[in-house]
Parts: sequence; structure tokens; C-alpha cells
Amino acid sequence: MEFMKELKFDENGLIPAIAQDALSGEVLMCAYMNEESLAQTIKTGKATYFSRSRQELWEKGATSGHVQHVKEILVDCDGDALVLKIDQEGAACHTGHPSCFYRRVVDGKLVEVPTGLGRNPKILYDVYNVIVDRVKNPKEGSYTNYLFEKGIDKMLKKVGEESAEVIIASKNYVKSEVQYETADLLYHLSVVLVEEGLTWDDVFEELSSRYKK
Repeated sequence: MEFMKELKFDENGLIPAIAQDALSGEVLMCAYMNEESLAQTIKTGKATYFSRSRQELWEKGATSGHVQHVKEILVDCDGDALVLKIDQEGAACHTGHPSCFYRRVVDGKLVEVPTGLGRNPKILYDVYNVIVDRVKNPKEGSYTNYLFEKGIDKMLKKVGEESAEVIIASKNYVKSEVQYETADLLYHLSVVLVEEGLTWDDVFEELSSRYKK
């Protein structure tokens, strides 16, 4: 491939590749690629690396099922490092952690820190996808299904109520209540987005277009 001529592989024919969650931006892992594994990644759309210990190609998730679907490949200014924007199935780390970078240096010691679900914007997509699944596969007693049974008027009423709750909590300067009510509001907004055939990507695209202006 033509662009590979601009890449700077090391003396072993390798280049570091950093896997980053395409939605949250969280760094998940770092591995190495050679020309063959990079070409295979581009061809299949699944991250394939080169194992330095085994001296062979390995497709991430081939045995574990934790596949990395590559959405975009970025090359740094010197051409000696890659960033793979991916959609990760399951855990990125062989330890079972969502990210390989689950430890932080604190006072000279390594301390495990929470990563993954619930600590980044990806949770909005997760909630959205659960709502979509409830529409396709109704579940008895589901509040989400109840909202869709009642229709858009009920959904919008809840958005109005939750917006008012955010206002009241903010006026009272109670952070925990603002946090709680904002989460409620985002959930109900997600329901409305599904009902209207929109996604959070559509909202982010609109915000991005305004920011650029």
C-alpha cells in the first residue's frame, strides 16, 4: 500500500500501535504491527498485531472473542506510531480489565483505578442501545417499554419534569441531586432520540458544527 512508504518501521520491521476507544477516547492497549499485520487490519477491519514473543501475527479476539473493529487509523507526524480508533468487544486487556491501562502511579506506587463502563461518554451509547433493544425485544415490567407504549406526549412530559428537577436541584446548590437529575434527563432524552429516529452521533455532529463556527 502506497502510504506504508511514509511509515517508519523500526529495525525489526515493527511500529507501535495504540488502540483507542472510538467513542470515549479511552486508551485501551498498546501493541505492535508490521506491514503484513497492518495490511490485514485494513483488509478485514479487525485489529491484527504482531506478537514479539511468539513472532507471529495475532488477530485480537480470535480466541477470546474480544474483537477490535477498526473505525479509523491515524499516523503521527513522524510516521513512527499509529493510533487505531476501535469499537472494542469485551475487554481489551488479557486480565479482563476494559483497558490495559488500569493502574495509576500514586505516591510512587501503582494503584488500580476504575476504567471502562460508566466513566466516559460511551455510557450514553450503552444506554441508547439498551433502549433500542427494549423496543425490538419488549420486556415485561420495563419502564422503557412503558414510555413507548404511552407515546411521544408521555416522553416529552417526562423530559419537561426532569428538566425542572435539574433546575430545582441547581437552584438548591446540591451537587448530588444535580448529578442524579441530570442522569434522569439524559435517559429520557435518549428515549426521545430513539422515538424520533435520531442518535447521540446526530447531536454531537450538531454541536461540532456549532463549535467550528
